[in-house]
Formats: sequence, C-alpha cells, structure tokens
Amino acid sequence: MERPVTSRRIGWFIGLFALHFSFSQAFAQTTLSGLVTDAAATPLVGVSIQVKGKVVGTTTNAEGRFTLRINDTPPFTLIVSSIGHNSQEVTVTQATDNLTITLEEQSIMTSEVVVSASRIEENVMKSPVSIEKLNVLGIRESPQPTFYDALQNLKGVEMSTQSLTFRSVNTRGFGSNGNVRLVQLVDGMDNQAPGLNFPVGNVVGMSELDVESVELLPGAASALYGPNAINGLLLMNSKSPFVYQGLSAYVKTGVMSAANRTQQNTGFYDVAVRFAKAFNDRFAIKANVSYLTADDWQATDYRDQSLTNGTDLNDNVGNVQGNPTYDGVNWYGEVGANLYDILYANGMPGDGTDGSSAAMGAILTTPIPQIGNQTLPQFIAGSDQMAQIGETLSIFENMVPQYYQPAPGYSEQQLTNYPTKSLKLNASLHYRINDEVEAILQANWGKGSTVYTAADRYNIQNFTMGQYKAELRGDNFFVRGYTTRENSGDAHALGVLGSLMGQRYLQTAIGAGAPAFVQNAYTQYAGAFLMAYQQAMEGGAGHDAAIAAARGAANSYAGANREEWMRSAMAPALETANDMYLPGGSDFDATIADIKTRAIPSGANFLDRSNMYHAEAMYNFKRQIDPAVIELIAGANYRVYDLNSEGTLFALQDNGEEFNIREYGAYVQAGRNFNDVFKLTASLRYDKNENFKGQFSPRVSGVLTVAENHNFRASFQRGFRIPTTQNQYIDLLTPQARLVGGLPLFRERYNMIDNPVYALSDVQSGNLTPYPFKEWEPEKVETYEVGYKSAIDNRLFVDLFYYYNRFLTFEGAAVLVQLKDPNGSLADLADPTRRNVYSMPLNAPQTVKNSGWGIGLDYLIGRGFTVTGNVTQNVLLNDDEIRERDPSFVTSFNSPEYRFNVGLSNRDIQRTGWGFGLTFRHQTAFLWNGTIGTPAINVARQSMIPAFSTFDAQVSKKIPSIKSIVKLGGTNIGSKLYTTGWGNPSVGGMYYVSILFDELLN
Repeated sequence: MERPVTSRRIGWFIGLFALHFSFSQAFAQTTLSGLVTDAAATPLVGVSIQVKGKVVGTTTNAEGRFTLRINDTPPFTLIVSSIGHNSQEVTVTQATDNLTITLEEQSIMTSEVVVSASRIEENVMKSPVSIEKLNVLGIRESPQPTFYDALQNLKGVEMSTQSLTFRSVNTRGFGSNGNVRLVQLVDGMDNQAPGLNFPVGNVVGMSELDVESVELLPGAASALYGPNAINGLLLMNSKSPFVYQGLSAYVKTGVMSAANRTQQNTGFYDVAVRFAKAFNDRFAIKANVSYLTADDWQATDYRDQSLTNGTDLNDNVGNVQGNPTYDGVNWYGEVGANLYDILYANGMPGDGTDGSSAAMGAILTTPIPQIGNQTLPQFIAGSDQMAQIGETLSIFENMVPQYYQPAPGYSEQQLTNYPTKSLKLNASLHYRINDEVEAILQANWGKGSTVYTAADRYNIQNFTMGQYKAELRGDNFFVRGYTTRENSGDAHALGVLGSLMGQRYLQTAIGAGAPAFVQNAYTQYAGAFLMAYQQAMEGGAGHDAAIAAARGAANSYAGANREEWMRSAMAPALETANDMYLPGGSDFDATIADIKTRAIPSGANFLDRSNMYHAEAMYNFKRQIDPAVIELIAGANYRVYDLNSEGTLFALQDNGEEFNIREYGAYVQAGRNFNDVFKLTASLRYDKNENFKGQFSPRVSGVLTVAENHNFRASFQRGFRIPTTQNQYIDLLTPQARLVGGLPLFRERYNMIDNPVYALSDVQSGNLTPYPFKEWEPEKVETYEVGYKSAIDNRLFVDLFYYYNRFLTFEGAAVLVQLKDPNGSLADLADPTRRNVYSMPLNAPQTVKNSGWGIGLDYLIGRGFTVTGNVTQNVLLNDDEIRERDPSFVTSFNSPEYRFNVGLSNRDIQRTGWGFGLTFRHQTAFLWNGTIGTPAINVARQSMIPAFSTFDAQVSKKIPSIKSIVKLGGTNIGSKLYTTGWGNPSVGGMYYVSILFDELLN
C-alpha cells in the first residue's frame, strides 16, 4: 500500500520558509540592560522580557538583571511578565543600561492574555467566547496532585476517571470515556491517539514542570480549529527555554486508599526533572523526563445488568440468585451455551465433523443387543433410512433438554493487577533565525500502562505514543508539520479476555460432560423404551401398538429426568473445568497469558500502530493591514490518518490492507474594534474528508465594553465533527455486540440488506420492521452563547454565560439485531443465542438540543486570601422525544445537571512562605448512556451514576534558601468511594507529600 509522503512535504515546506527568513536584512543593534523588581524592591528572578511583535527576548538572572540585544532601532515596546505578577508593557525610546521595571503582584486574572479563543493574543476579559485558564500559580495552589487533575476545578469541566492516569475532560454535556468531541492540543499538536481519535488523558502528554498555561474553550471551536473541536478545546502550552531556564525537579509520593481494592492502601511515586538552557539570544534547548508508578483504582461493580429472569440491578449483586444469564458490570466471561444447540449441531447425524451431530450419530448407529444388535431407530422405523433419521431426531428432541450452561465468569480484579505507569520524555531545540523568526524541533514521547473504558474495559500495557514536530513561527505567523505515531503495546480487552476464558472453561466442561450425558441419557431412554415395549407385547399388543406405547413411556421418562441426567453428567466435568480455569487453577495463568498474546478475535490482544501526519500554517496580516482598521488572519491544514491494526480493530480492504483517511481545511477570520467599545469578529472555515461531503463552519461574535472591566459578549457558531477513525472503519467483536463502522461497506459486508437488521428497541416492542438506513453525515452543531465578564473594584471577578446547542446531525449509536440463520423465524430475534448484535454509529433522526449556564466568582478577601466558586448546569432538552423515537439510541449525554466548586486559598500567608488551598466539589446524580452498558440497561435507563462530593486540601511552605516548595495534600479526604461513569473504577482518596525545586523560584 502507498504510504503517506506528508512528512516529506512538511519538511520541504518548512525548509523554504527557513531559507526565506535566513536572508532577511540585518538591522542596527540596540542593547538594553536593567533590573526588574517587585513592589517591595526585591529583585525578581526569571522574569520574561520580550520585544512586542518579535520573537527576541531574554530573562532576568539571579540578581533580577537582564541584558537584551535587538536588531532594531527604538522606539519599540517590551512585554515584561512573571508568574504571579501583572504583565507590563514598557516603551523604550533609546538604548540604556539602567532600565528599572517594577511589577505589581497579580490579584485576580484581569490582565491574563489568552490565545485560543481567536488565535490571536487578547485580554481574557474581552474574549468573544467562554474561556478558562490555568497557569503555573494555579497549579501550585491546587490541592490536586497533578495539573491535569486540577482542570476539574475549572468552571464547567467534568472529568471521567477511568484510571489514575487516564481522565477524560468533558464540557457541556455529551461527556464520555475518551472524549472525541474535545480536541487537546500540546504546543499546537493534536494530542489524540490516531487509532482512537481522542487524547489518552495525560498518560503520554506534558510534564507538569514544563506547563506554562492551560486554556480551555468549552463549546464549539471548529470555525478556527477544524474537525472534532465540536464541544471543547484544551490548549496546553509548554515553557520556552528562552524564558524558563535552569534546572527544576519535583518528587511526589503518598498513599492511594480505596476500600474496594484488593489492597486498600498502596503507595504511588511521581518524579520529574526539567532542564533548559539558552546559550545566547539565538539558541536554546530544553529536556524533560517524568515517571509515575502506582497501583490503580479498581472497578468492582458486580450488579446484574442483564435484567433477565426476574433480576434487576440491585437484587442479584454477584449473582447470588444464580441467574444463568447473569451479566455483572465489571464481571466478564459469563458466557454460556445451550447444550441442546451444541448437541443438535446442524441437525444431521454424523461423527461431529463438518458440523454434524455426534449425539444424533450415536442414536442412529449404536446397536442394542436386546433387539438383535439393531439400532433403536432401525427397530422403530424399519429399513427406511429417511424414516430412521426422523426417528433419530424424535428421540434426540425428547432425550435432550434445553439446558443452558453458563461459565462462572471472572471479576475484573481477577483478570488484571492494575499496574499504572507513565513515562514522559520531551526535548526541543529552539533557534531564532533572526528577531522575526524562531525555528523549533520538538519531540514528545511517552510510554504508559493504564486501563480505560469504552465499549469494553481495555487494559493498555506498555502503550507508546510519539509526537515529532518541526515549526517556524513569528509574531505574525506559524507553519508547522508533525507526525503522531502510536503503538498499543501489550493492550488487551478485559471483557474479551474474560469471554475467551469462559469459552475455554465451557469447552473443557462440555467436552467432557456432553458425551457422558449422551451415553447415559441414551442408555436410560433405550432401557425405558425396551421395558415398555416388552410390557406392551406381554399384554397382548401388536408390534406397532407396542412401539407407540414404548415411545410414549420413554418420552415421559426422559422428560421427567433429562435435566437431572444433564446435571449429573456435567457435575464432574464442571469440577474439572473449575480446577483448571478458575483463579488458582492449574491452567488459569497460562491460559490468561496465551489469550492476551493472541490477536482479536481468537485472543484479547488488539494491535494499533496507526499514525497521523499533519501540516498546518497560519498568517496574521497585521503588518500589511493596520489592526485598527481590521484584524485579518488566515490558515490551512492537511492531515492523513494511516490506519494499522493488522486486522484486529479496523476493517480490511479487499486487498488485505487497512484504509487511509485524508482530510484538509482552510479558514479566514476578520475582526474590527470600534473605539475599544465594541469588537466584531467573523470567521469561516471549510473542511473536507474523503469519506464525507465538505463542511462549512462559520462563527460571528461581538464583545461590548460598557465601562472599564465590564464586558458583554455574544456569539453564534457552527461546529462539526468528522466521525472517528473507529466509527468509520472499526470491525470488532466485543462481549456485548460486534462494533462496526457506519460507512456503507459494512452494510454490504454483513449482508444487512438481504438479511435485514432490526433496531433492538423495535424487537423488544414487537415492531419487526427492518431498520431503514439513511445517509451517514458528520455531526453538526449550531451554538448560541451570551456572557458577561467583569472585575469589580479589582477584587471581584465575575464570569457568566448561557449557551444553547442544536445538533443537526447528532451522532449516536444504535443497537441492531439480525438473524444468524437468514431463513430462521423472526421470533428468533428475541433469542440472544440465535441473533447477531451490532452496534453501529448513526445520525439521530431528529435535532438534538441541549443548553446550560454557568457562573464563576473569584473574590480577593484581602491579605492574599481568595475565595473562588463556580456552578454550571447542563441539560438535554428533548430527551423524551429522542427516547420516544428510539429507546436504544445512545446519545452519550453523560453529564450531571448541576456541578459546583468552592475554594479558598492563600499562596503566601503574611509573607511567611506558608500557603494553602481548599476545594469542595459536588455534582448531582445523572444517567449514563453509552456502549459500555448492556442494551437492556440503556433501554431501561437504570445506569445511574450517583451524586458525590469531594473535599481536597493542601498546605505548602516555600523555602527560598533552597529554592523549593514543600507541599502536603490530599484529595477526596475521607476516601469515600465514588465513580464517574458506568463500568469505571471506584475512586478513593489520595494523600501525598511533594517537594518542588526550581532554580528560578522567587
């Protein structure tokens, strides 16, 4: 198969830019020197001094002094910024060696600058859409053990916890495990795993030491960021080695505590080191390494989600009622088999080969001495062979019971020991070609072990992902190319693992028990038949009458005893299977290891070595057009997904190769500021994926400033999401259903037209109408938003918003069933053993509407004490209409209606170096709707996630003499268990101590 050449094109593209700028003309050089202090005249270390409109800059040394050389002549403007202080612009009119700059301590975030909202720098107060920001100080003050965990303190953020290191960020409803509706960018690179289309938390993301800021845009951002930014954008920016130099490191350790784990209290260990060095004003390097290891949270929900045989979620926990079709939430491999079906085979007597029935073969061919070594069918039917086969079938049907034999299954704890590890490596080279252009070569590589939840629980061991980027950027442009290379490592699906273990168990049990049953049952049946025949003959009956009497007597005898015959035959066989395949059994460990190494479908291992290639450029025309007249930017991108699962996840083409997917897009944005009172911005983007029609994404926004620091905003935008690589091409058999892509090729591949499929909900309601397929389109949303931001008396920061979404072609999943036997009865659709089950992505037949609002307040009490609070609401407006149309349709609207955070902090109490942070968080109960649950549980709407509250706290001490901060903290103090999603683990408490060393610590 022709592999993408995108990386080669990217190299040529960036090389041409570098060649162009390397010939830029040189300017006369200006040298500046000076001192930066705080309000108390204390020199500040590591302050960034950048020339506005250029990439040139420097930082202050340990004495707060700096020297800066600029290839330009005054006047120009310096942008001076430091963590915890308000940024300041200083106009320089001449060269000087004694410039003194004083920075004021930052109280609330009115001076914060954001980029993600409009792809241009702007004050957070005048952002045209809702935006949240977490900076270095916010990370330090947070009680959470990592910056990624601290994101859940932001307004409107919900996090689905699937493991310690795998958390999915969700906003504005439609939350999920592995959120495909939110784009996570790390230094401009889409951090998704190409084969999954969602970021794997921060397993292979950014080291906390290298985080400069995190910006979050809840809601649609497709107009500027393209496909998939339909419900949010998370932009993580790393520290520049020109600005943040020197050595920094931390060590964190503590205890994870959860009562449901095999060992309640276990340790965790997290270390990281960062080094950055600017050799001069032109060349700088940085490197990061971090490593975390722990025993993970565990999933132990054993409620019965089959809802069969009189059971419900709460009356059969752990299968105390012995439900043969028990399906525990975190209990896998409860597969079963109807022994009648197994013994019946294809219904033709034989020796078991070619699908024939060995049981019927034994009935048809076993001679009986008492009747002259004739077989019983011969004795009854005479020499007519077809009549003998008919008698064989009759004997079989009366002798063999409908007997369902389940495997006992396995708890998730029995299938994994929950190791979680995360190794992250990062290095970059930065070269300033001139004052206008910086060239960057960057490599991010991570390796991790974790568990995540989708349609199954996936145990990802030794997963690796690398991102490699080349970029040229200036104050008014960037051009970058990067590739993401994924390797699933030793990944396996726990549900599939349990299912295959169950099948091995049943094969052993049935392989021994079924022949023993046939031998005993046929002996019993024949004996009862011959005894009744003899009695009838002795009573004077003729042969035919005696045969009829004997048949009736044998059938009655078998009907009364056949289930006991089966139980007796299976009992020793089950003991054998127990001794081999239950935990601690002779073959348990070896069988687990064997299945984990075999690829799906014969094993549980899935391979994913998919790659992504991406090229992107953006240009700001501010040097050609005065921004006071109009702010104009334009950009474009090209992307290729190179799918490679060796047939374990993705469908194959006719030539045996997997598919590639190509897409491209371009956008333009124009804005006009009217006298600093009203700013109007409009943008338009076009994107095309080779499997779908092109999509236009417009956005119009306005910000009205009615008084100083009082800003009203309104916006309309259309977002869209290209279906994921998996939703396009997945072909994977799971314990619940076969997951197939939504493209037309799957309807043909699984004969869904000639052998129609039916919506499960229709079958359950008695409506046996074939499912009507329609064109499958990308998901589109129209978003309307209004908001208000204000800083009152520079002490109270207020942020309000309301949004309304209309998903025009909302993508969910439908559960479809199909007869295994195309010629079978439609009644068989209700029998799980006689139907195929598919889960397929489809567009909702109606517009899906949701809305919500949020309020955020930060109040500076005084003396460094700050109170924070936020509350958000999300609601699916037409849930009843969707449910009425198709109760089985999966919306994945997994969001509590209400969620709030309250916090209190002080980072430096009375200038003593002592600080603290407290956070209380609560969310209401909500209904989980997703493919991890059984179709029955989704239709019955019983998959409730209980409400929960957590309290987190930290106390810290800054020790300037060793440039360190010591922190003692805890999350979910009290360790009351909670879960964030169906099938997810129960989260307990974490208690930790950390020490942070930073050479530039002020």
